[in-house]
Amino acid sequence: MLASLSIRDFVLIEKLDLDFLRTGGGLGALTGETGAGKSILIDALSLALGARAESGAVRRGAAQASVSASFDLPTDHPAHIVLDEQGFEVEDVLTLRRMIGADGRGRAFVNDQPASVSLLRRLGETLVEIQGQMEQHGLLDVATHRRSLDAFASLEKMVTAVAAAWAAWRAADRAYSDALAATEAARRDEDFLRHAVKELEALAPRAEDEERLSAERQLMRAGSALGEAVAQALGELEDGRGAVAALRSAHRHIERNAERAAGRLDVALAALDRALSETTEAQAQLETARDALEFDPSRLEKIEERLFALRAAARKHNVAVPDLAALGEKFKAQLAALDDGEAGLKKLVATVKAARSAYLVAAETLAAARRKGASKLDRSVAAELGPLKLERAKFATEVVALLEEDWSAAGTDRVQFTVATNPGAPPAPIAKIASGGELSRFLLALKVCLAKAGDAPTIVFDEVDSGIGGATAAAVGERLKRLAKDVQVLVVTHSPQVAAIADRHWLIRKTTTRNAASTDVLPLDSKGRREEIARMLSGAEVTAEARAAADKLLAAAG
Repeated sequence: MLASLSIRDFVLIEKLDLDFLRTGGGLGALTGETGAGKSILIDALSLALGARAESGAVRRGAAQASVSASFDLPTDHPAHIVLDEQGFEVEDVLTLRRMIGADGRGRAFVNDQPASVSLLRRLGETLVEIQGQMEQHGLLDVATHRRSLDAFASLEKMVTAVAAAWAAWRAADRAYSDALAATEAARRDEDFLRHAVKELEALAPRAEDEERLSAERQLMRAGSALGEAVAQALGELEDGRGAVAALRSAHRHIERNAERAAGRLDVALAALDRALSETTEAQAQLETARDALEFDPSRLEKIEERLFALRAAARKHNVAVPDLAALGEKFKAQLAALDDGEAGLKKLVATVKAARSAYLVAAETLAAARRKGASKLDRSVAAELGPLKLERAKFATEVVALLEEDWSAAGTDRVQFTVATNPGAPPAPIAKIASGGELSRFLLALKVCLAKAGDAPTIVFDEVDSGIGGATAAAVGERLKRLAKDVQVLVVTHSPQVAAIADRHWLIRKTTTRNAASTDVLPLDSKGRREEIARMLSGAEVTAEARAAADKLLAAAG
């Protein structure tokens, strides 16, 4: 429910704080003399709910206007879905705030976090329903009619089943369309695919080919110069009196005479041992390298031919060389799918037909339940029209079958609330009713019947009693009171009968000085209510008779 409304420098209101939570829910009446500014409160609340802002809304002399509306938010309220989508974390209290500068620029906030006006509007649609003579939201919006009927007739499970069947049908249809497009593309490319597969199979690429062949090619191209260097090194070690022969000869001479040297040649002999061993090892390694580096022009030619062929194929198919093997497998899979495509398409066609049939069964069941629920709703609304002085009017809920191109997750029919205000007149959309007073009472009758079916826990009626009085006004008040048992109801009213039956009462008062005018709102106690209702009965001069009549109305309201 609406917990509080804070207004600063908005039109004629300098500062106003209304605490609805402290006074409780039920039916709240807002009264005051004509021109006192009752509509300003509705405009301010609408602004916080995302309505269009005007620079003229800023009070004269102020830099900016601000309006904050706070709501007591249950954990299962639909607003949480919207908040979760946008990444806002809100627990028990949700505050929507708008700030409008004198230059027309504005800002929006959700619990003091910057937000878009469109987010405020989406949240507002779940929080407050404003029913006024010129209001084009709530039950005047045809988009809400189907949802309202479904909730009234308790069709939620059927609605969910239809949505699921629709999603399954759409998914099956997309799968078929994708498969058909892939098959047609494969047919167009069949010659290319078969040639490409044959070419890649002959090439037999492997992911590591390029790296391995490049390294081997580089080594072979350097093989001639490396081989010459190795041969020269071996020559130094082996040819004639090479290093190896010289070391062996030196080692032999020292070894023969070491015993007579009394240990003086032992260190030298050990060094010669090491030198001869290392040199012999180097000779063996160089011989191995010489054999490995033997230059083979034909081998180099084969390596380069394969490397160039791999790179040419990669350029042709616009992939990297290591990806050629995977590309070949992909082409094979496309050809296999083409070969099996007809059978697969037939299965998908059967799946689409079955999904469409399942959707139609669910949608037709829902449509039948909607027609039954519509008749029940029409009877309920009809019972409310007589006491509201609308006995000549007829309310009808139309459930009309749609063309297939207009079917949706909501079903195969359109729901619209229509009204015929005079006998014999054709029914027309409820929003087309000419009389504002009639429209407000129709909306009240409908809302009483749908009280438990809507999402918004707060409903505002703006002058629902326009143009009526006496018993009809009392009937309006009684229905507002009944509606307020299920939701929080605020009504801007000129009717003393409606004001008397309210649970809470606020007086909207305008004060005018030579230089300025301002509006404030006063919560009324029992004495204040008596005086205000007496004023509403008698006009500017409150008489004893008016006070007595006010006492009678308040006593009757109980």
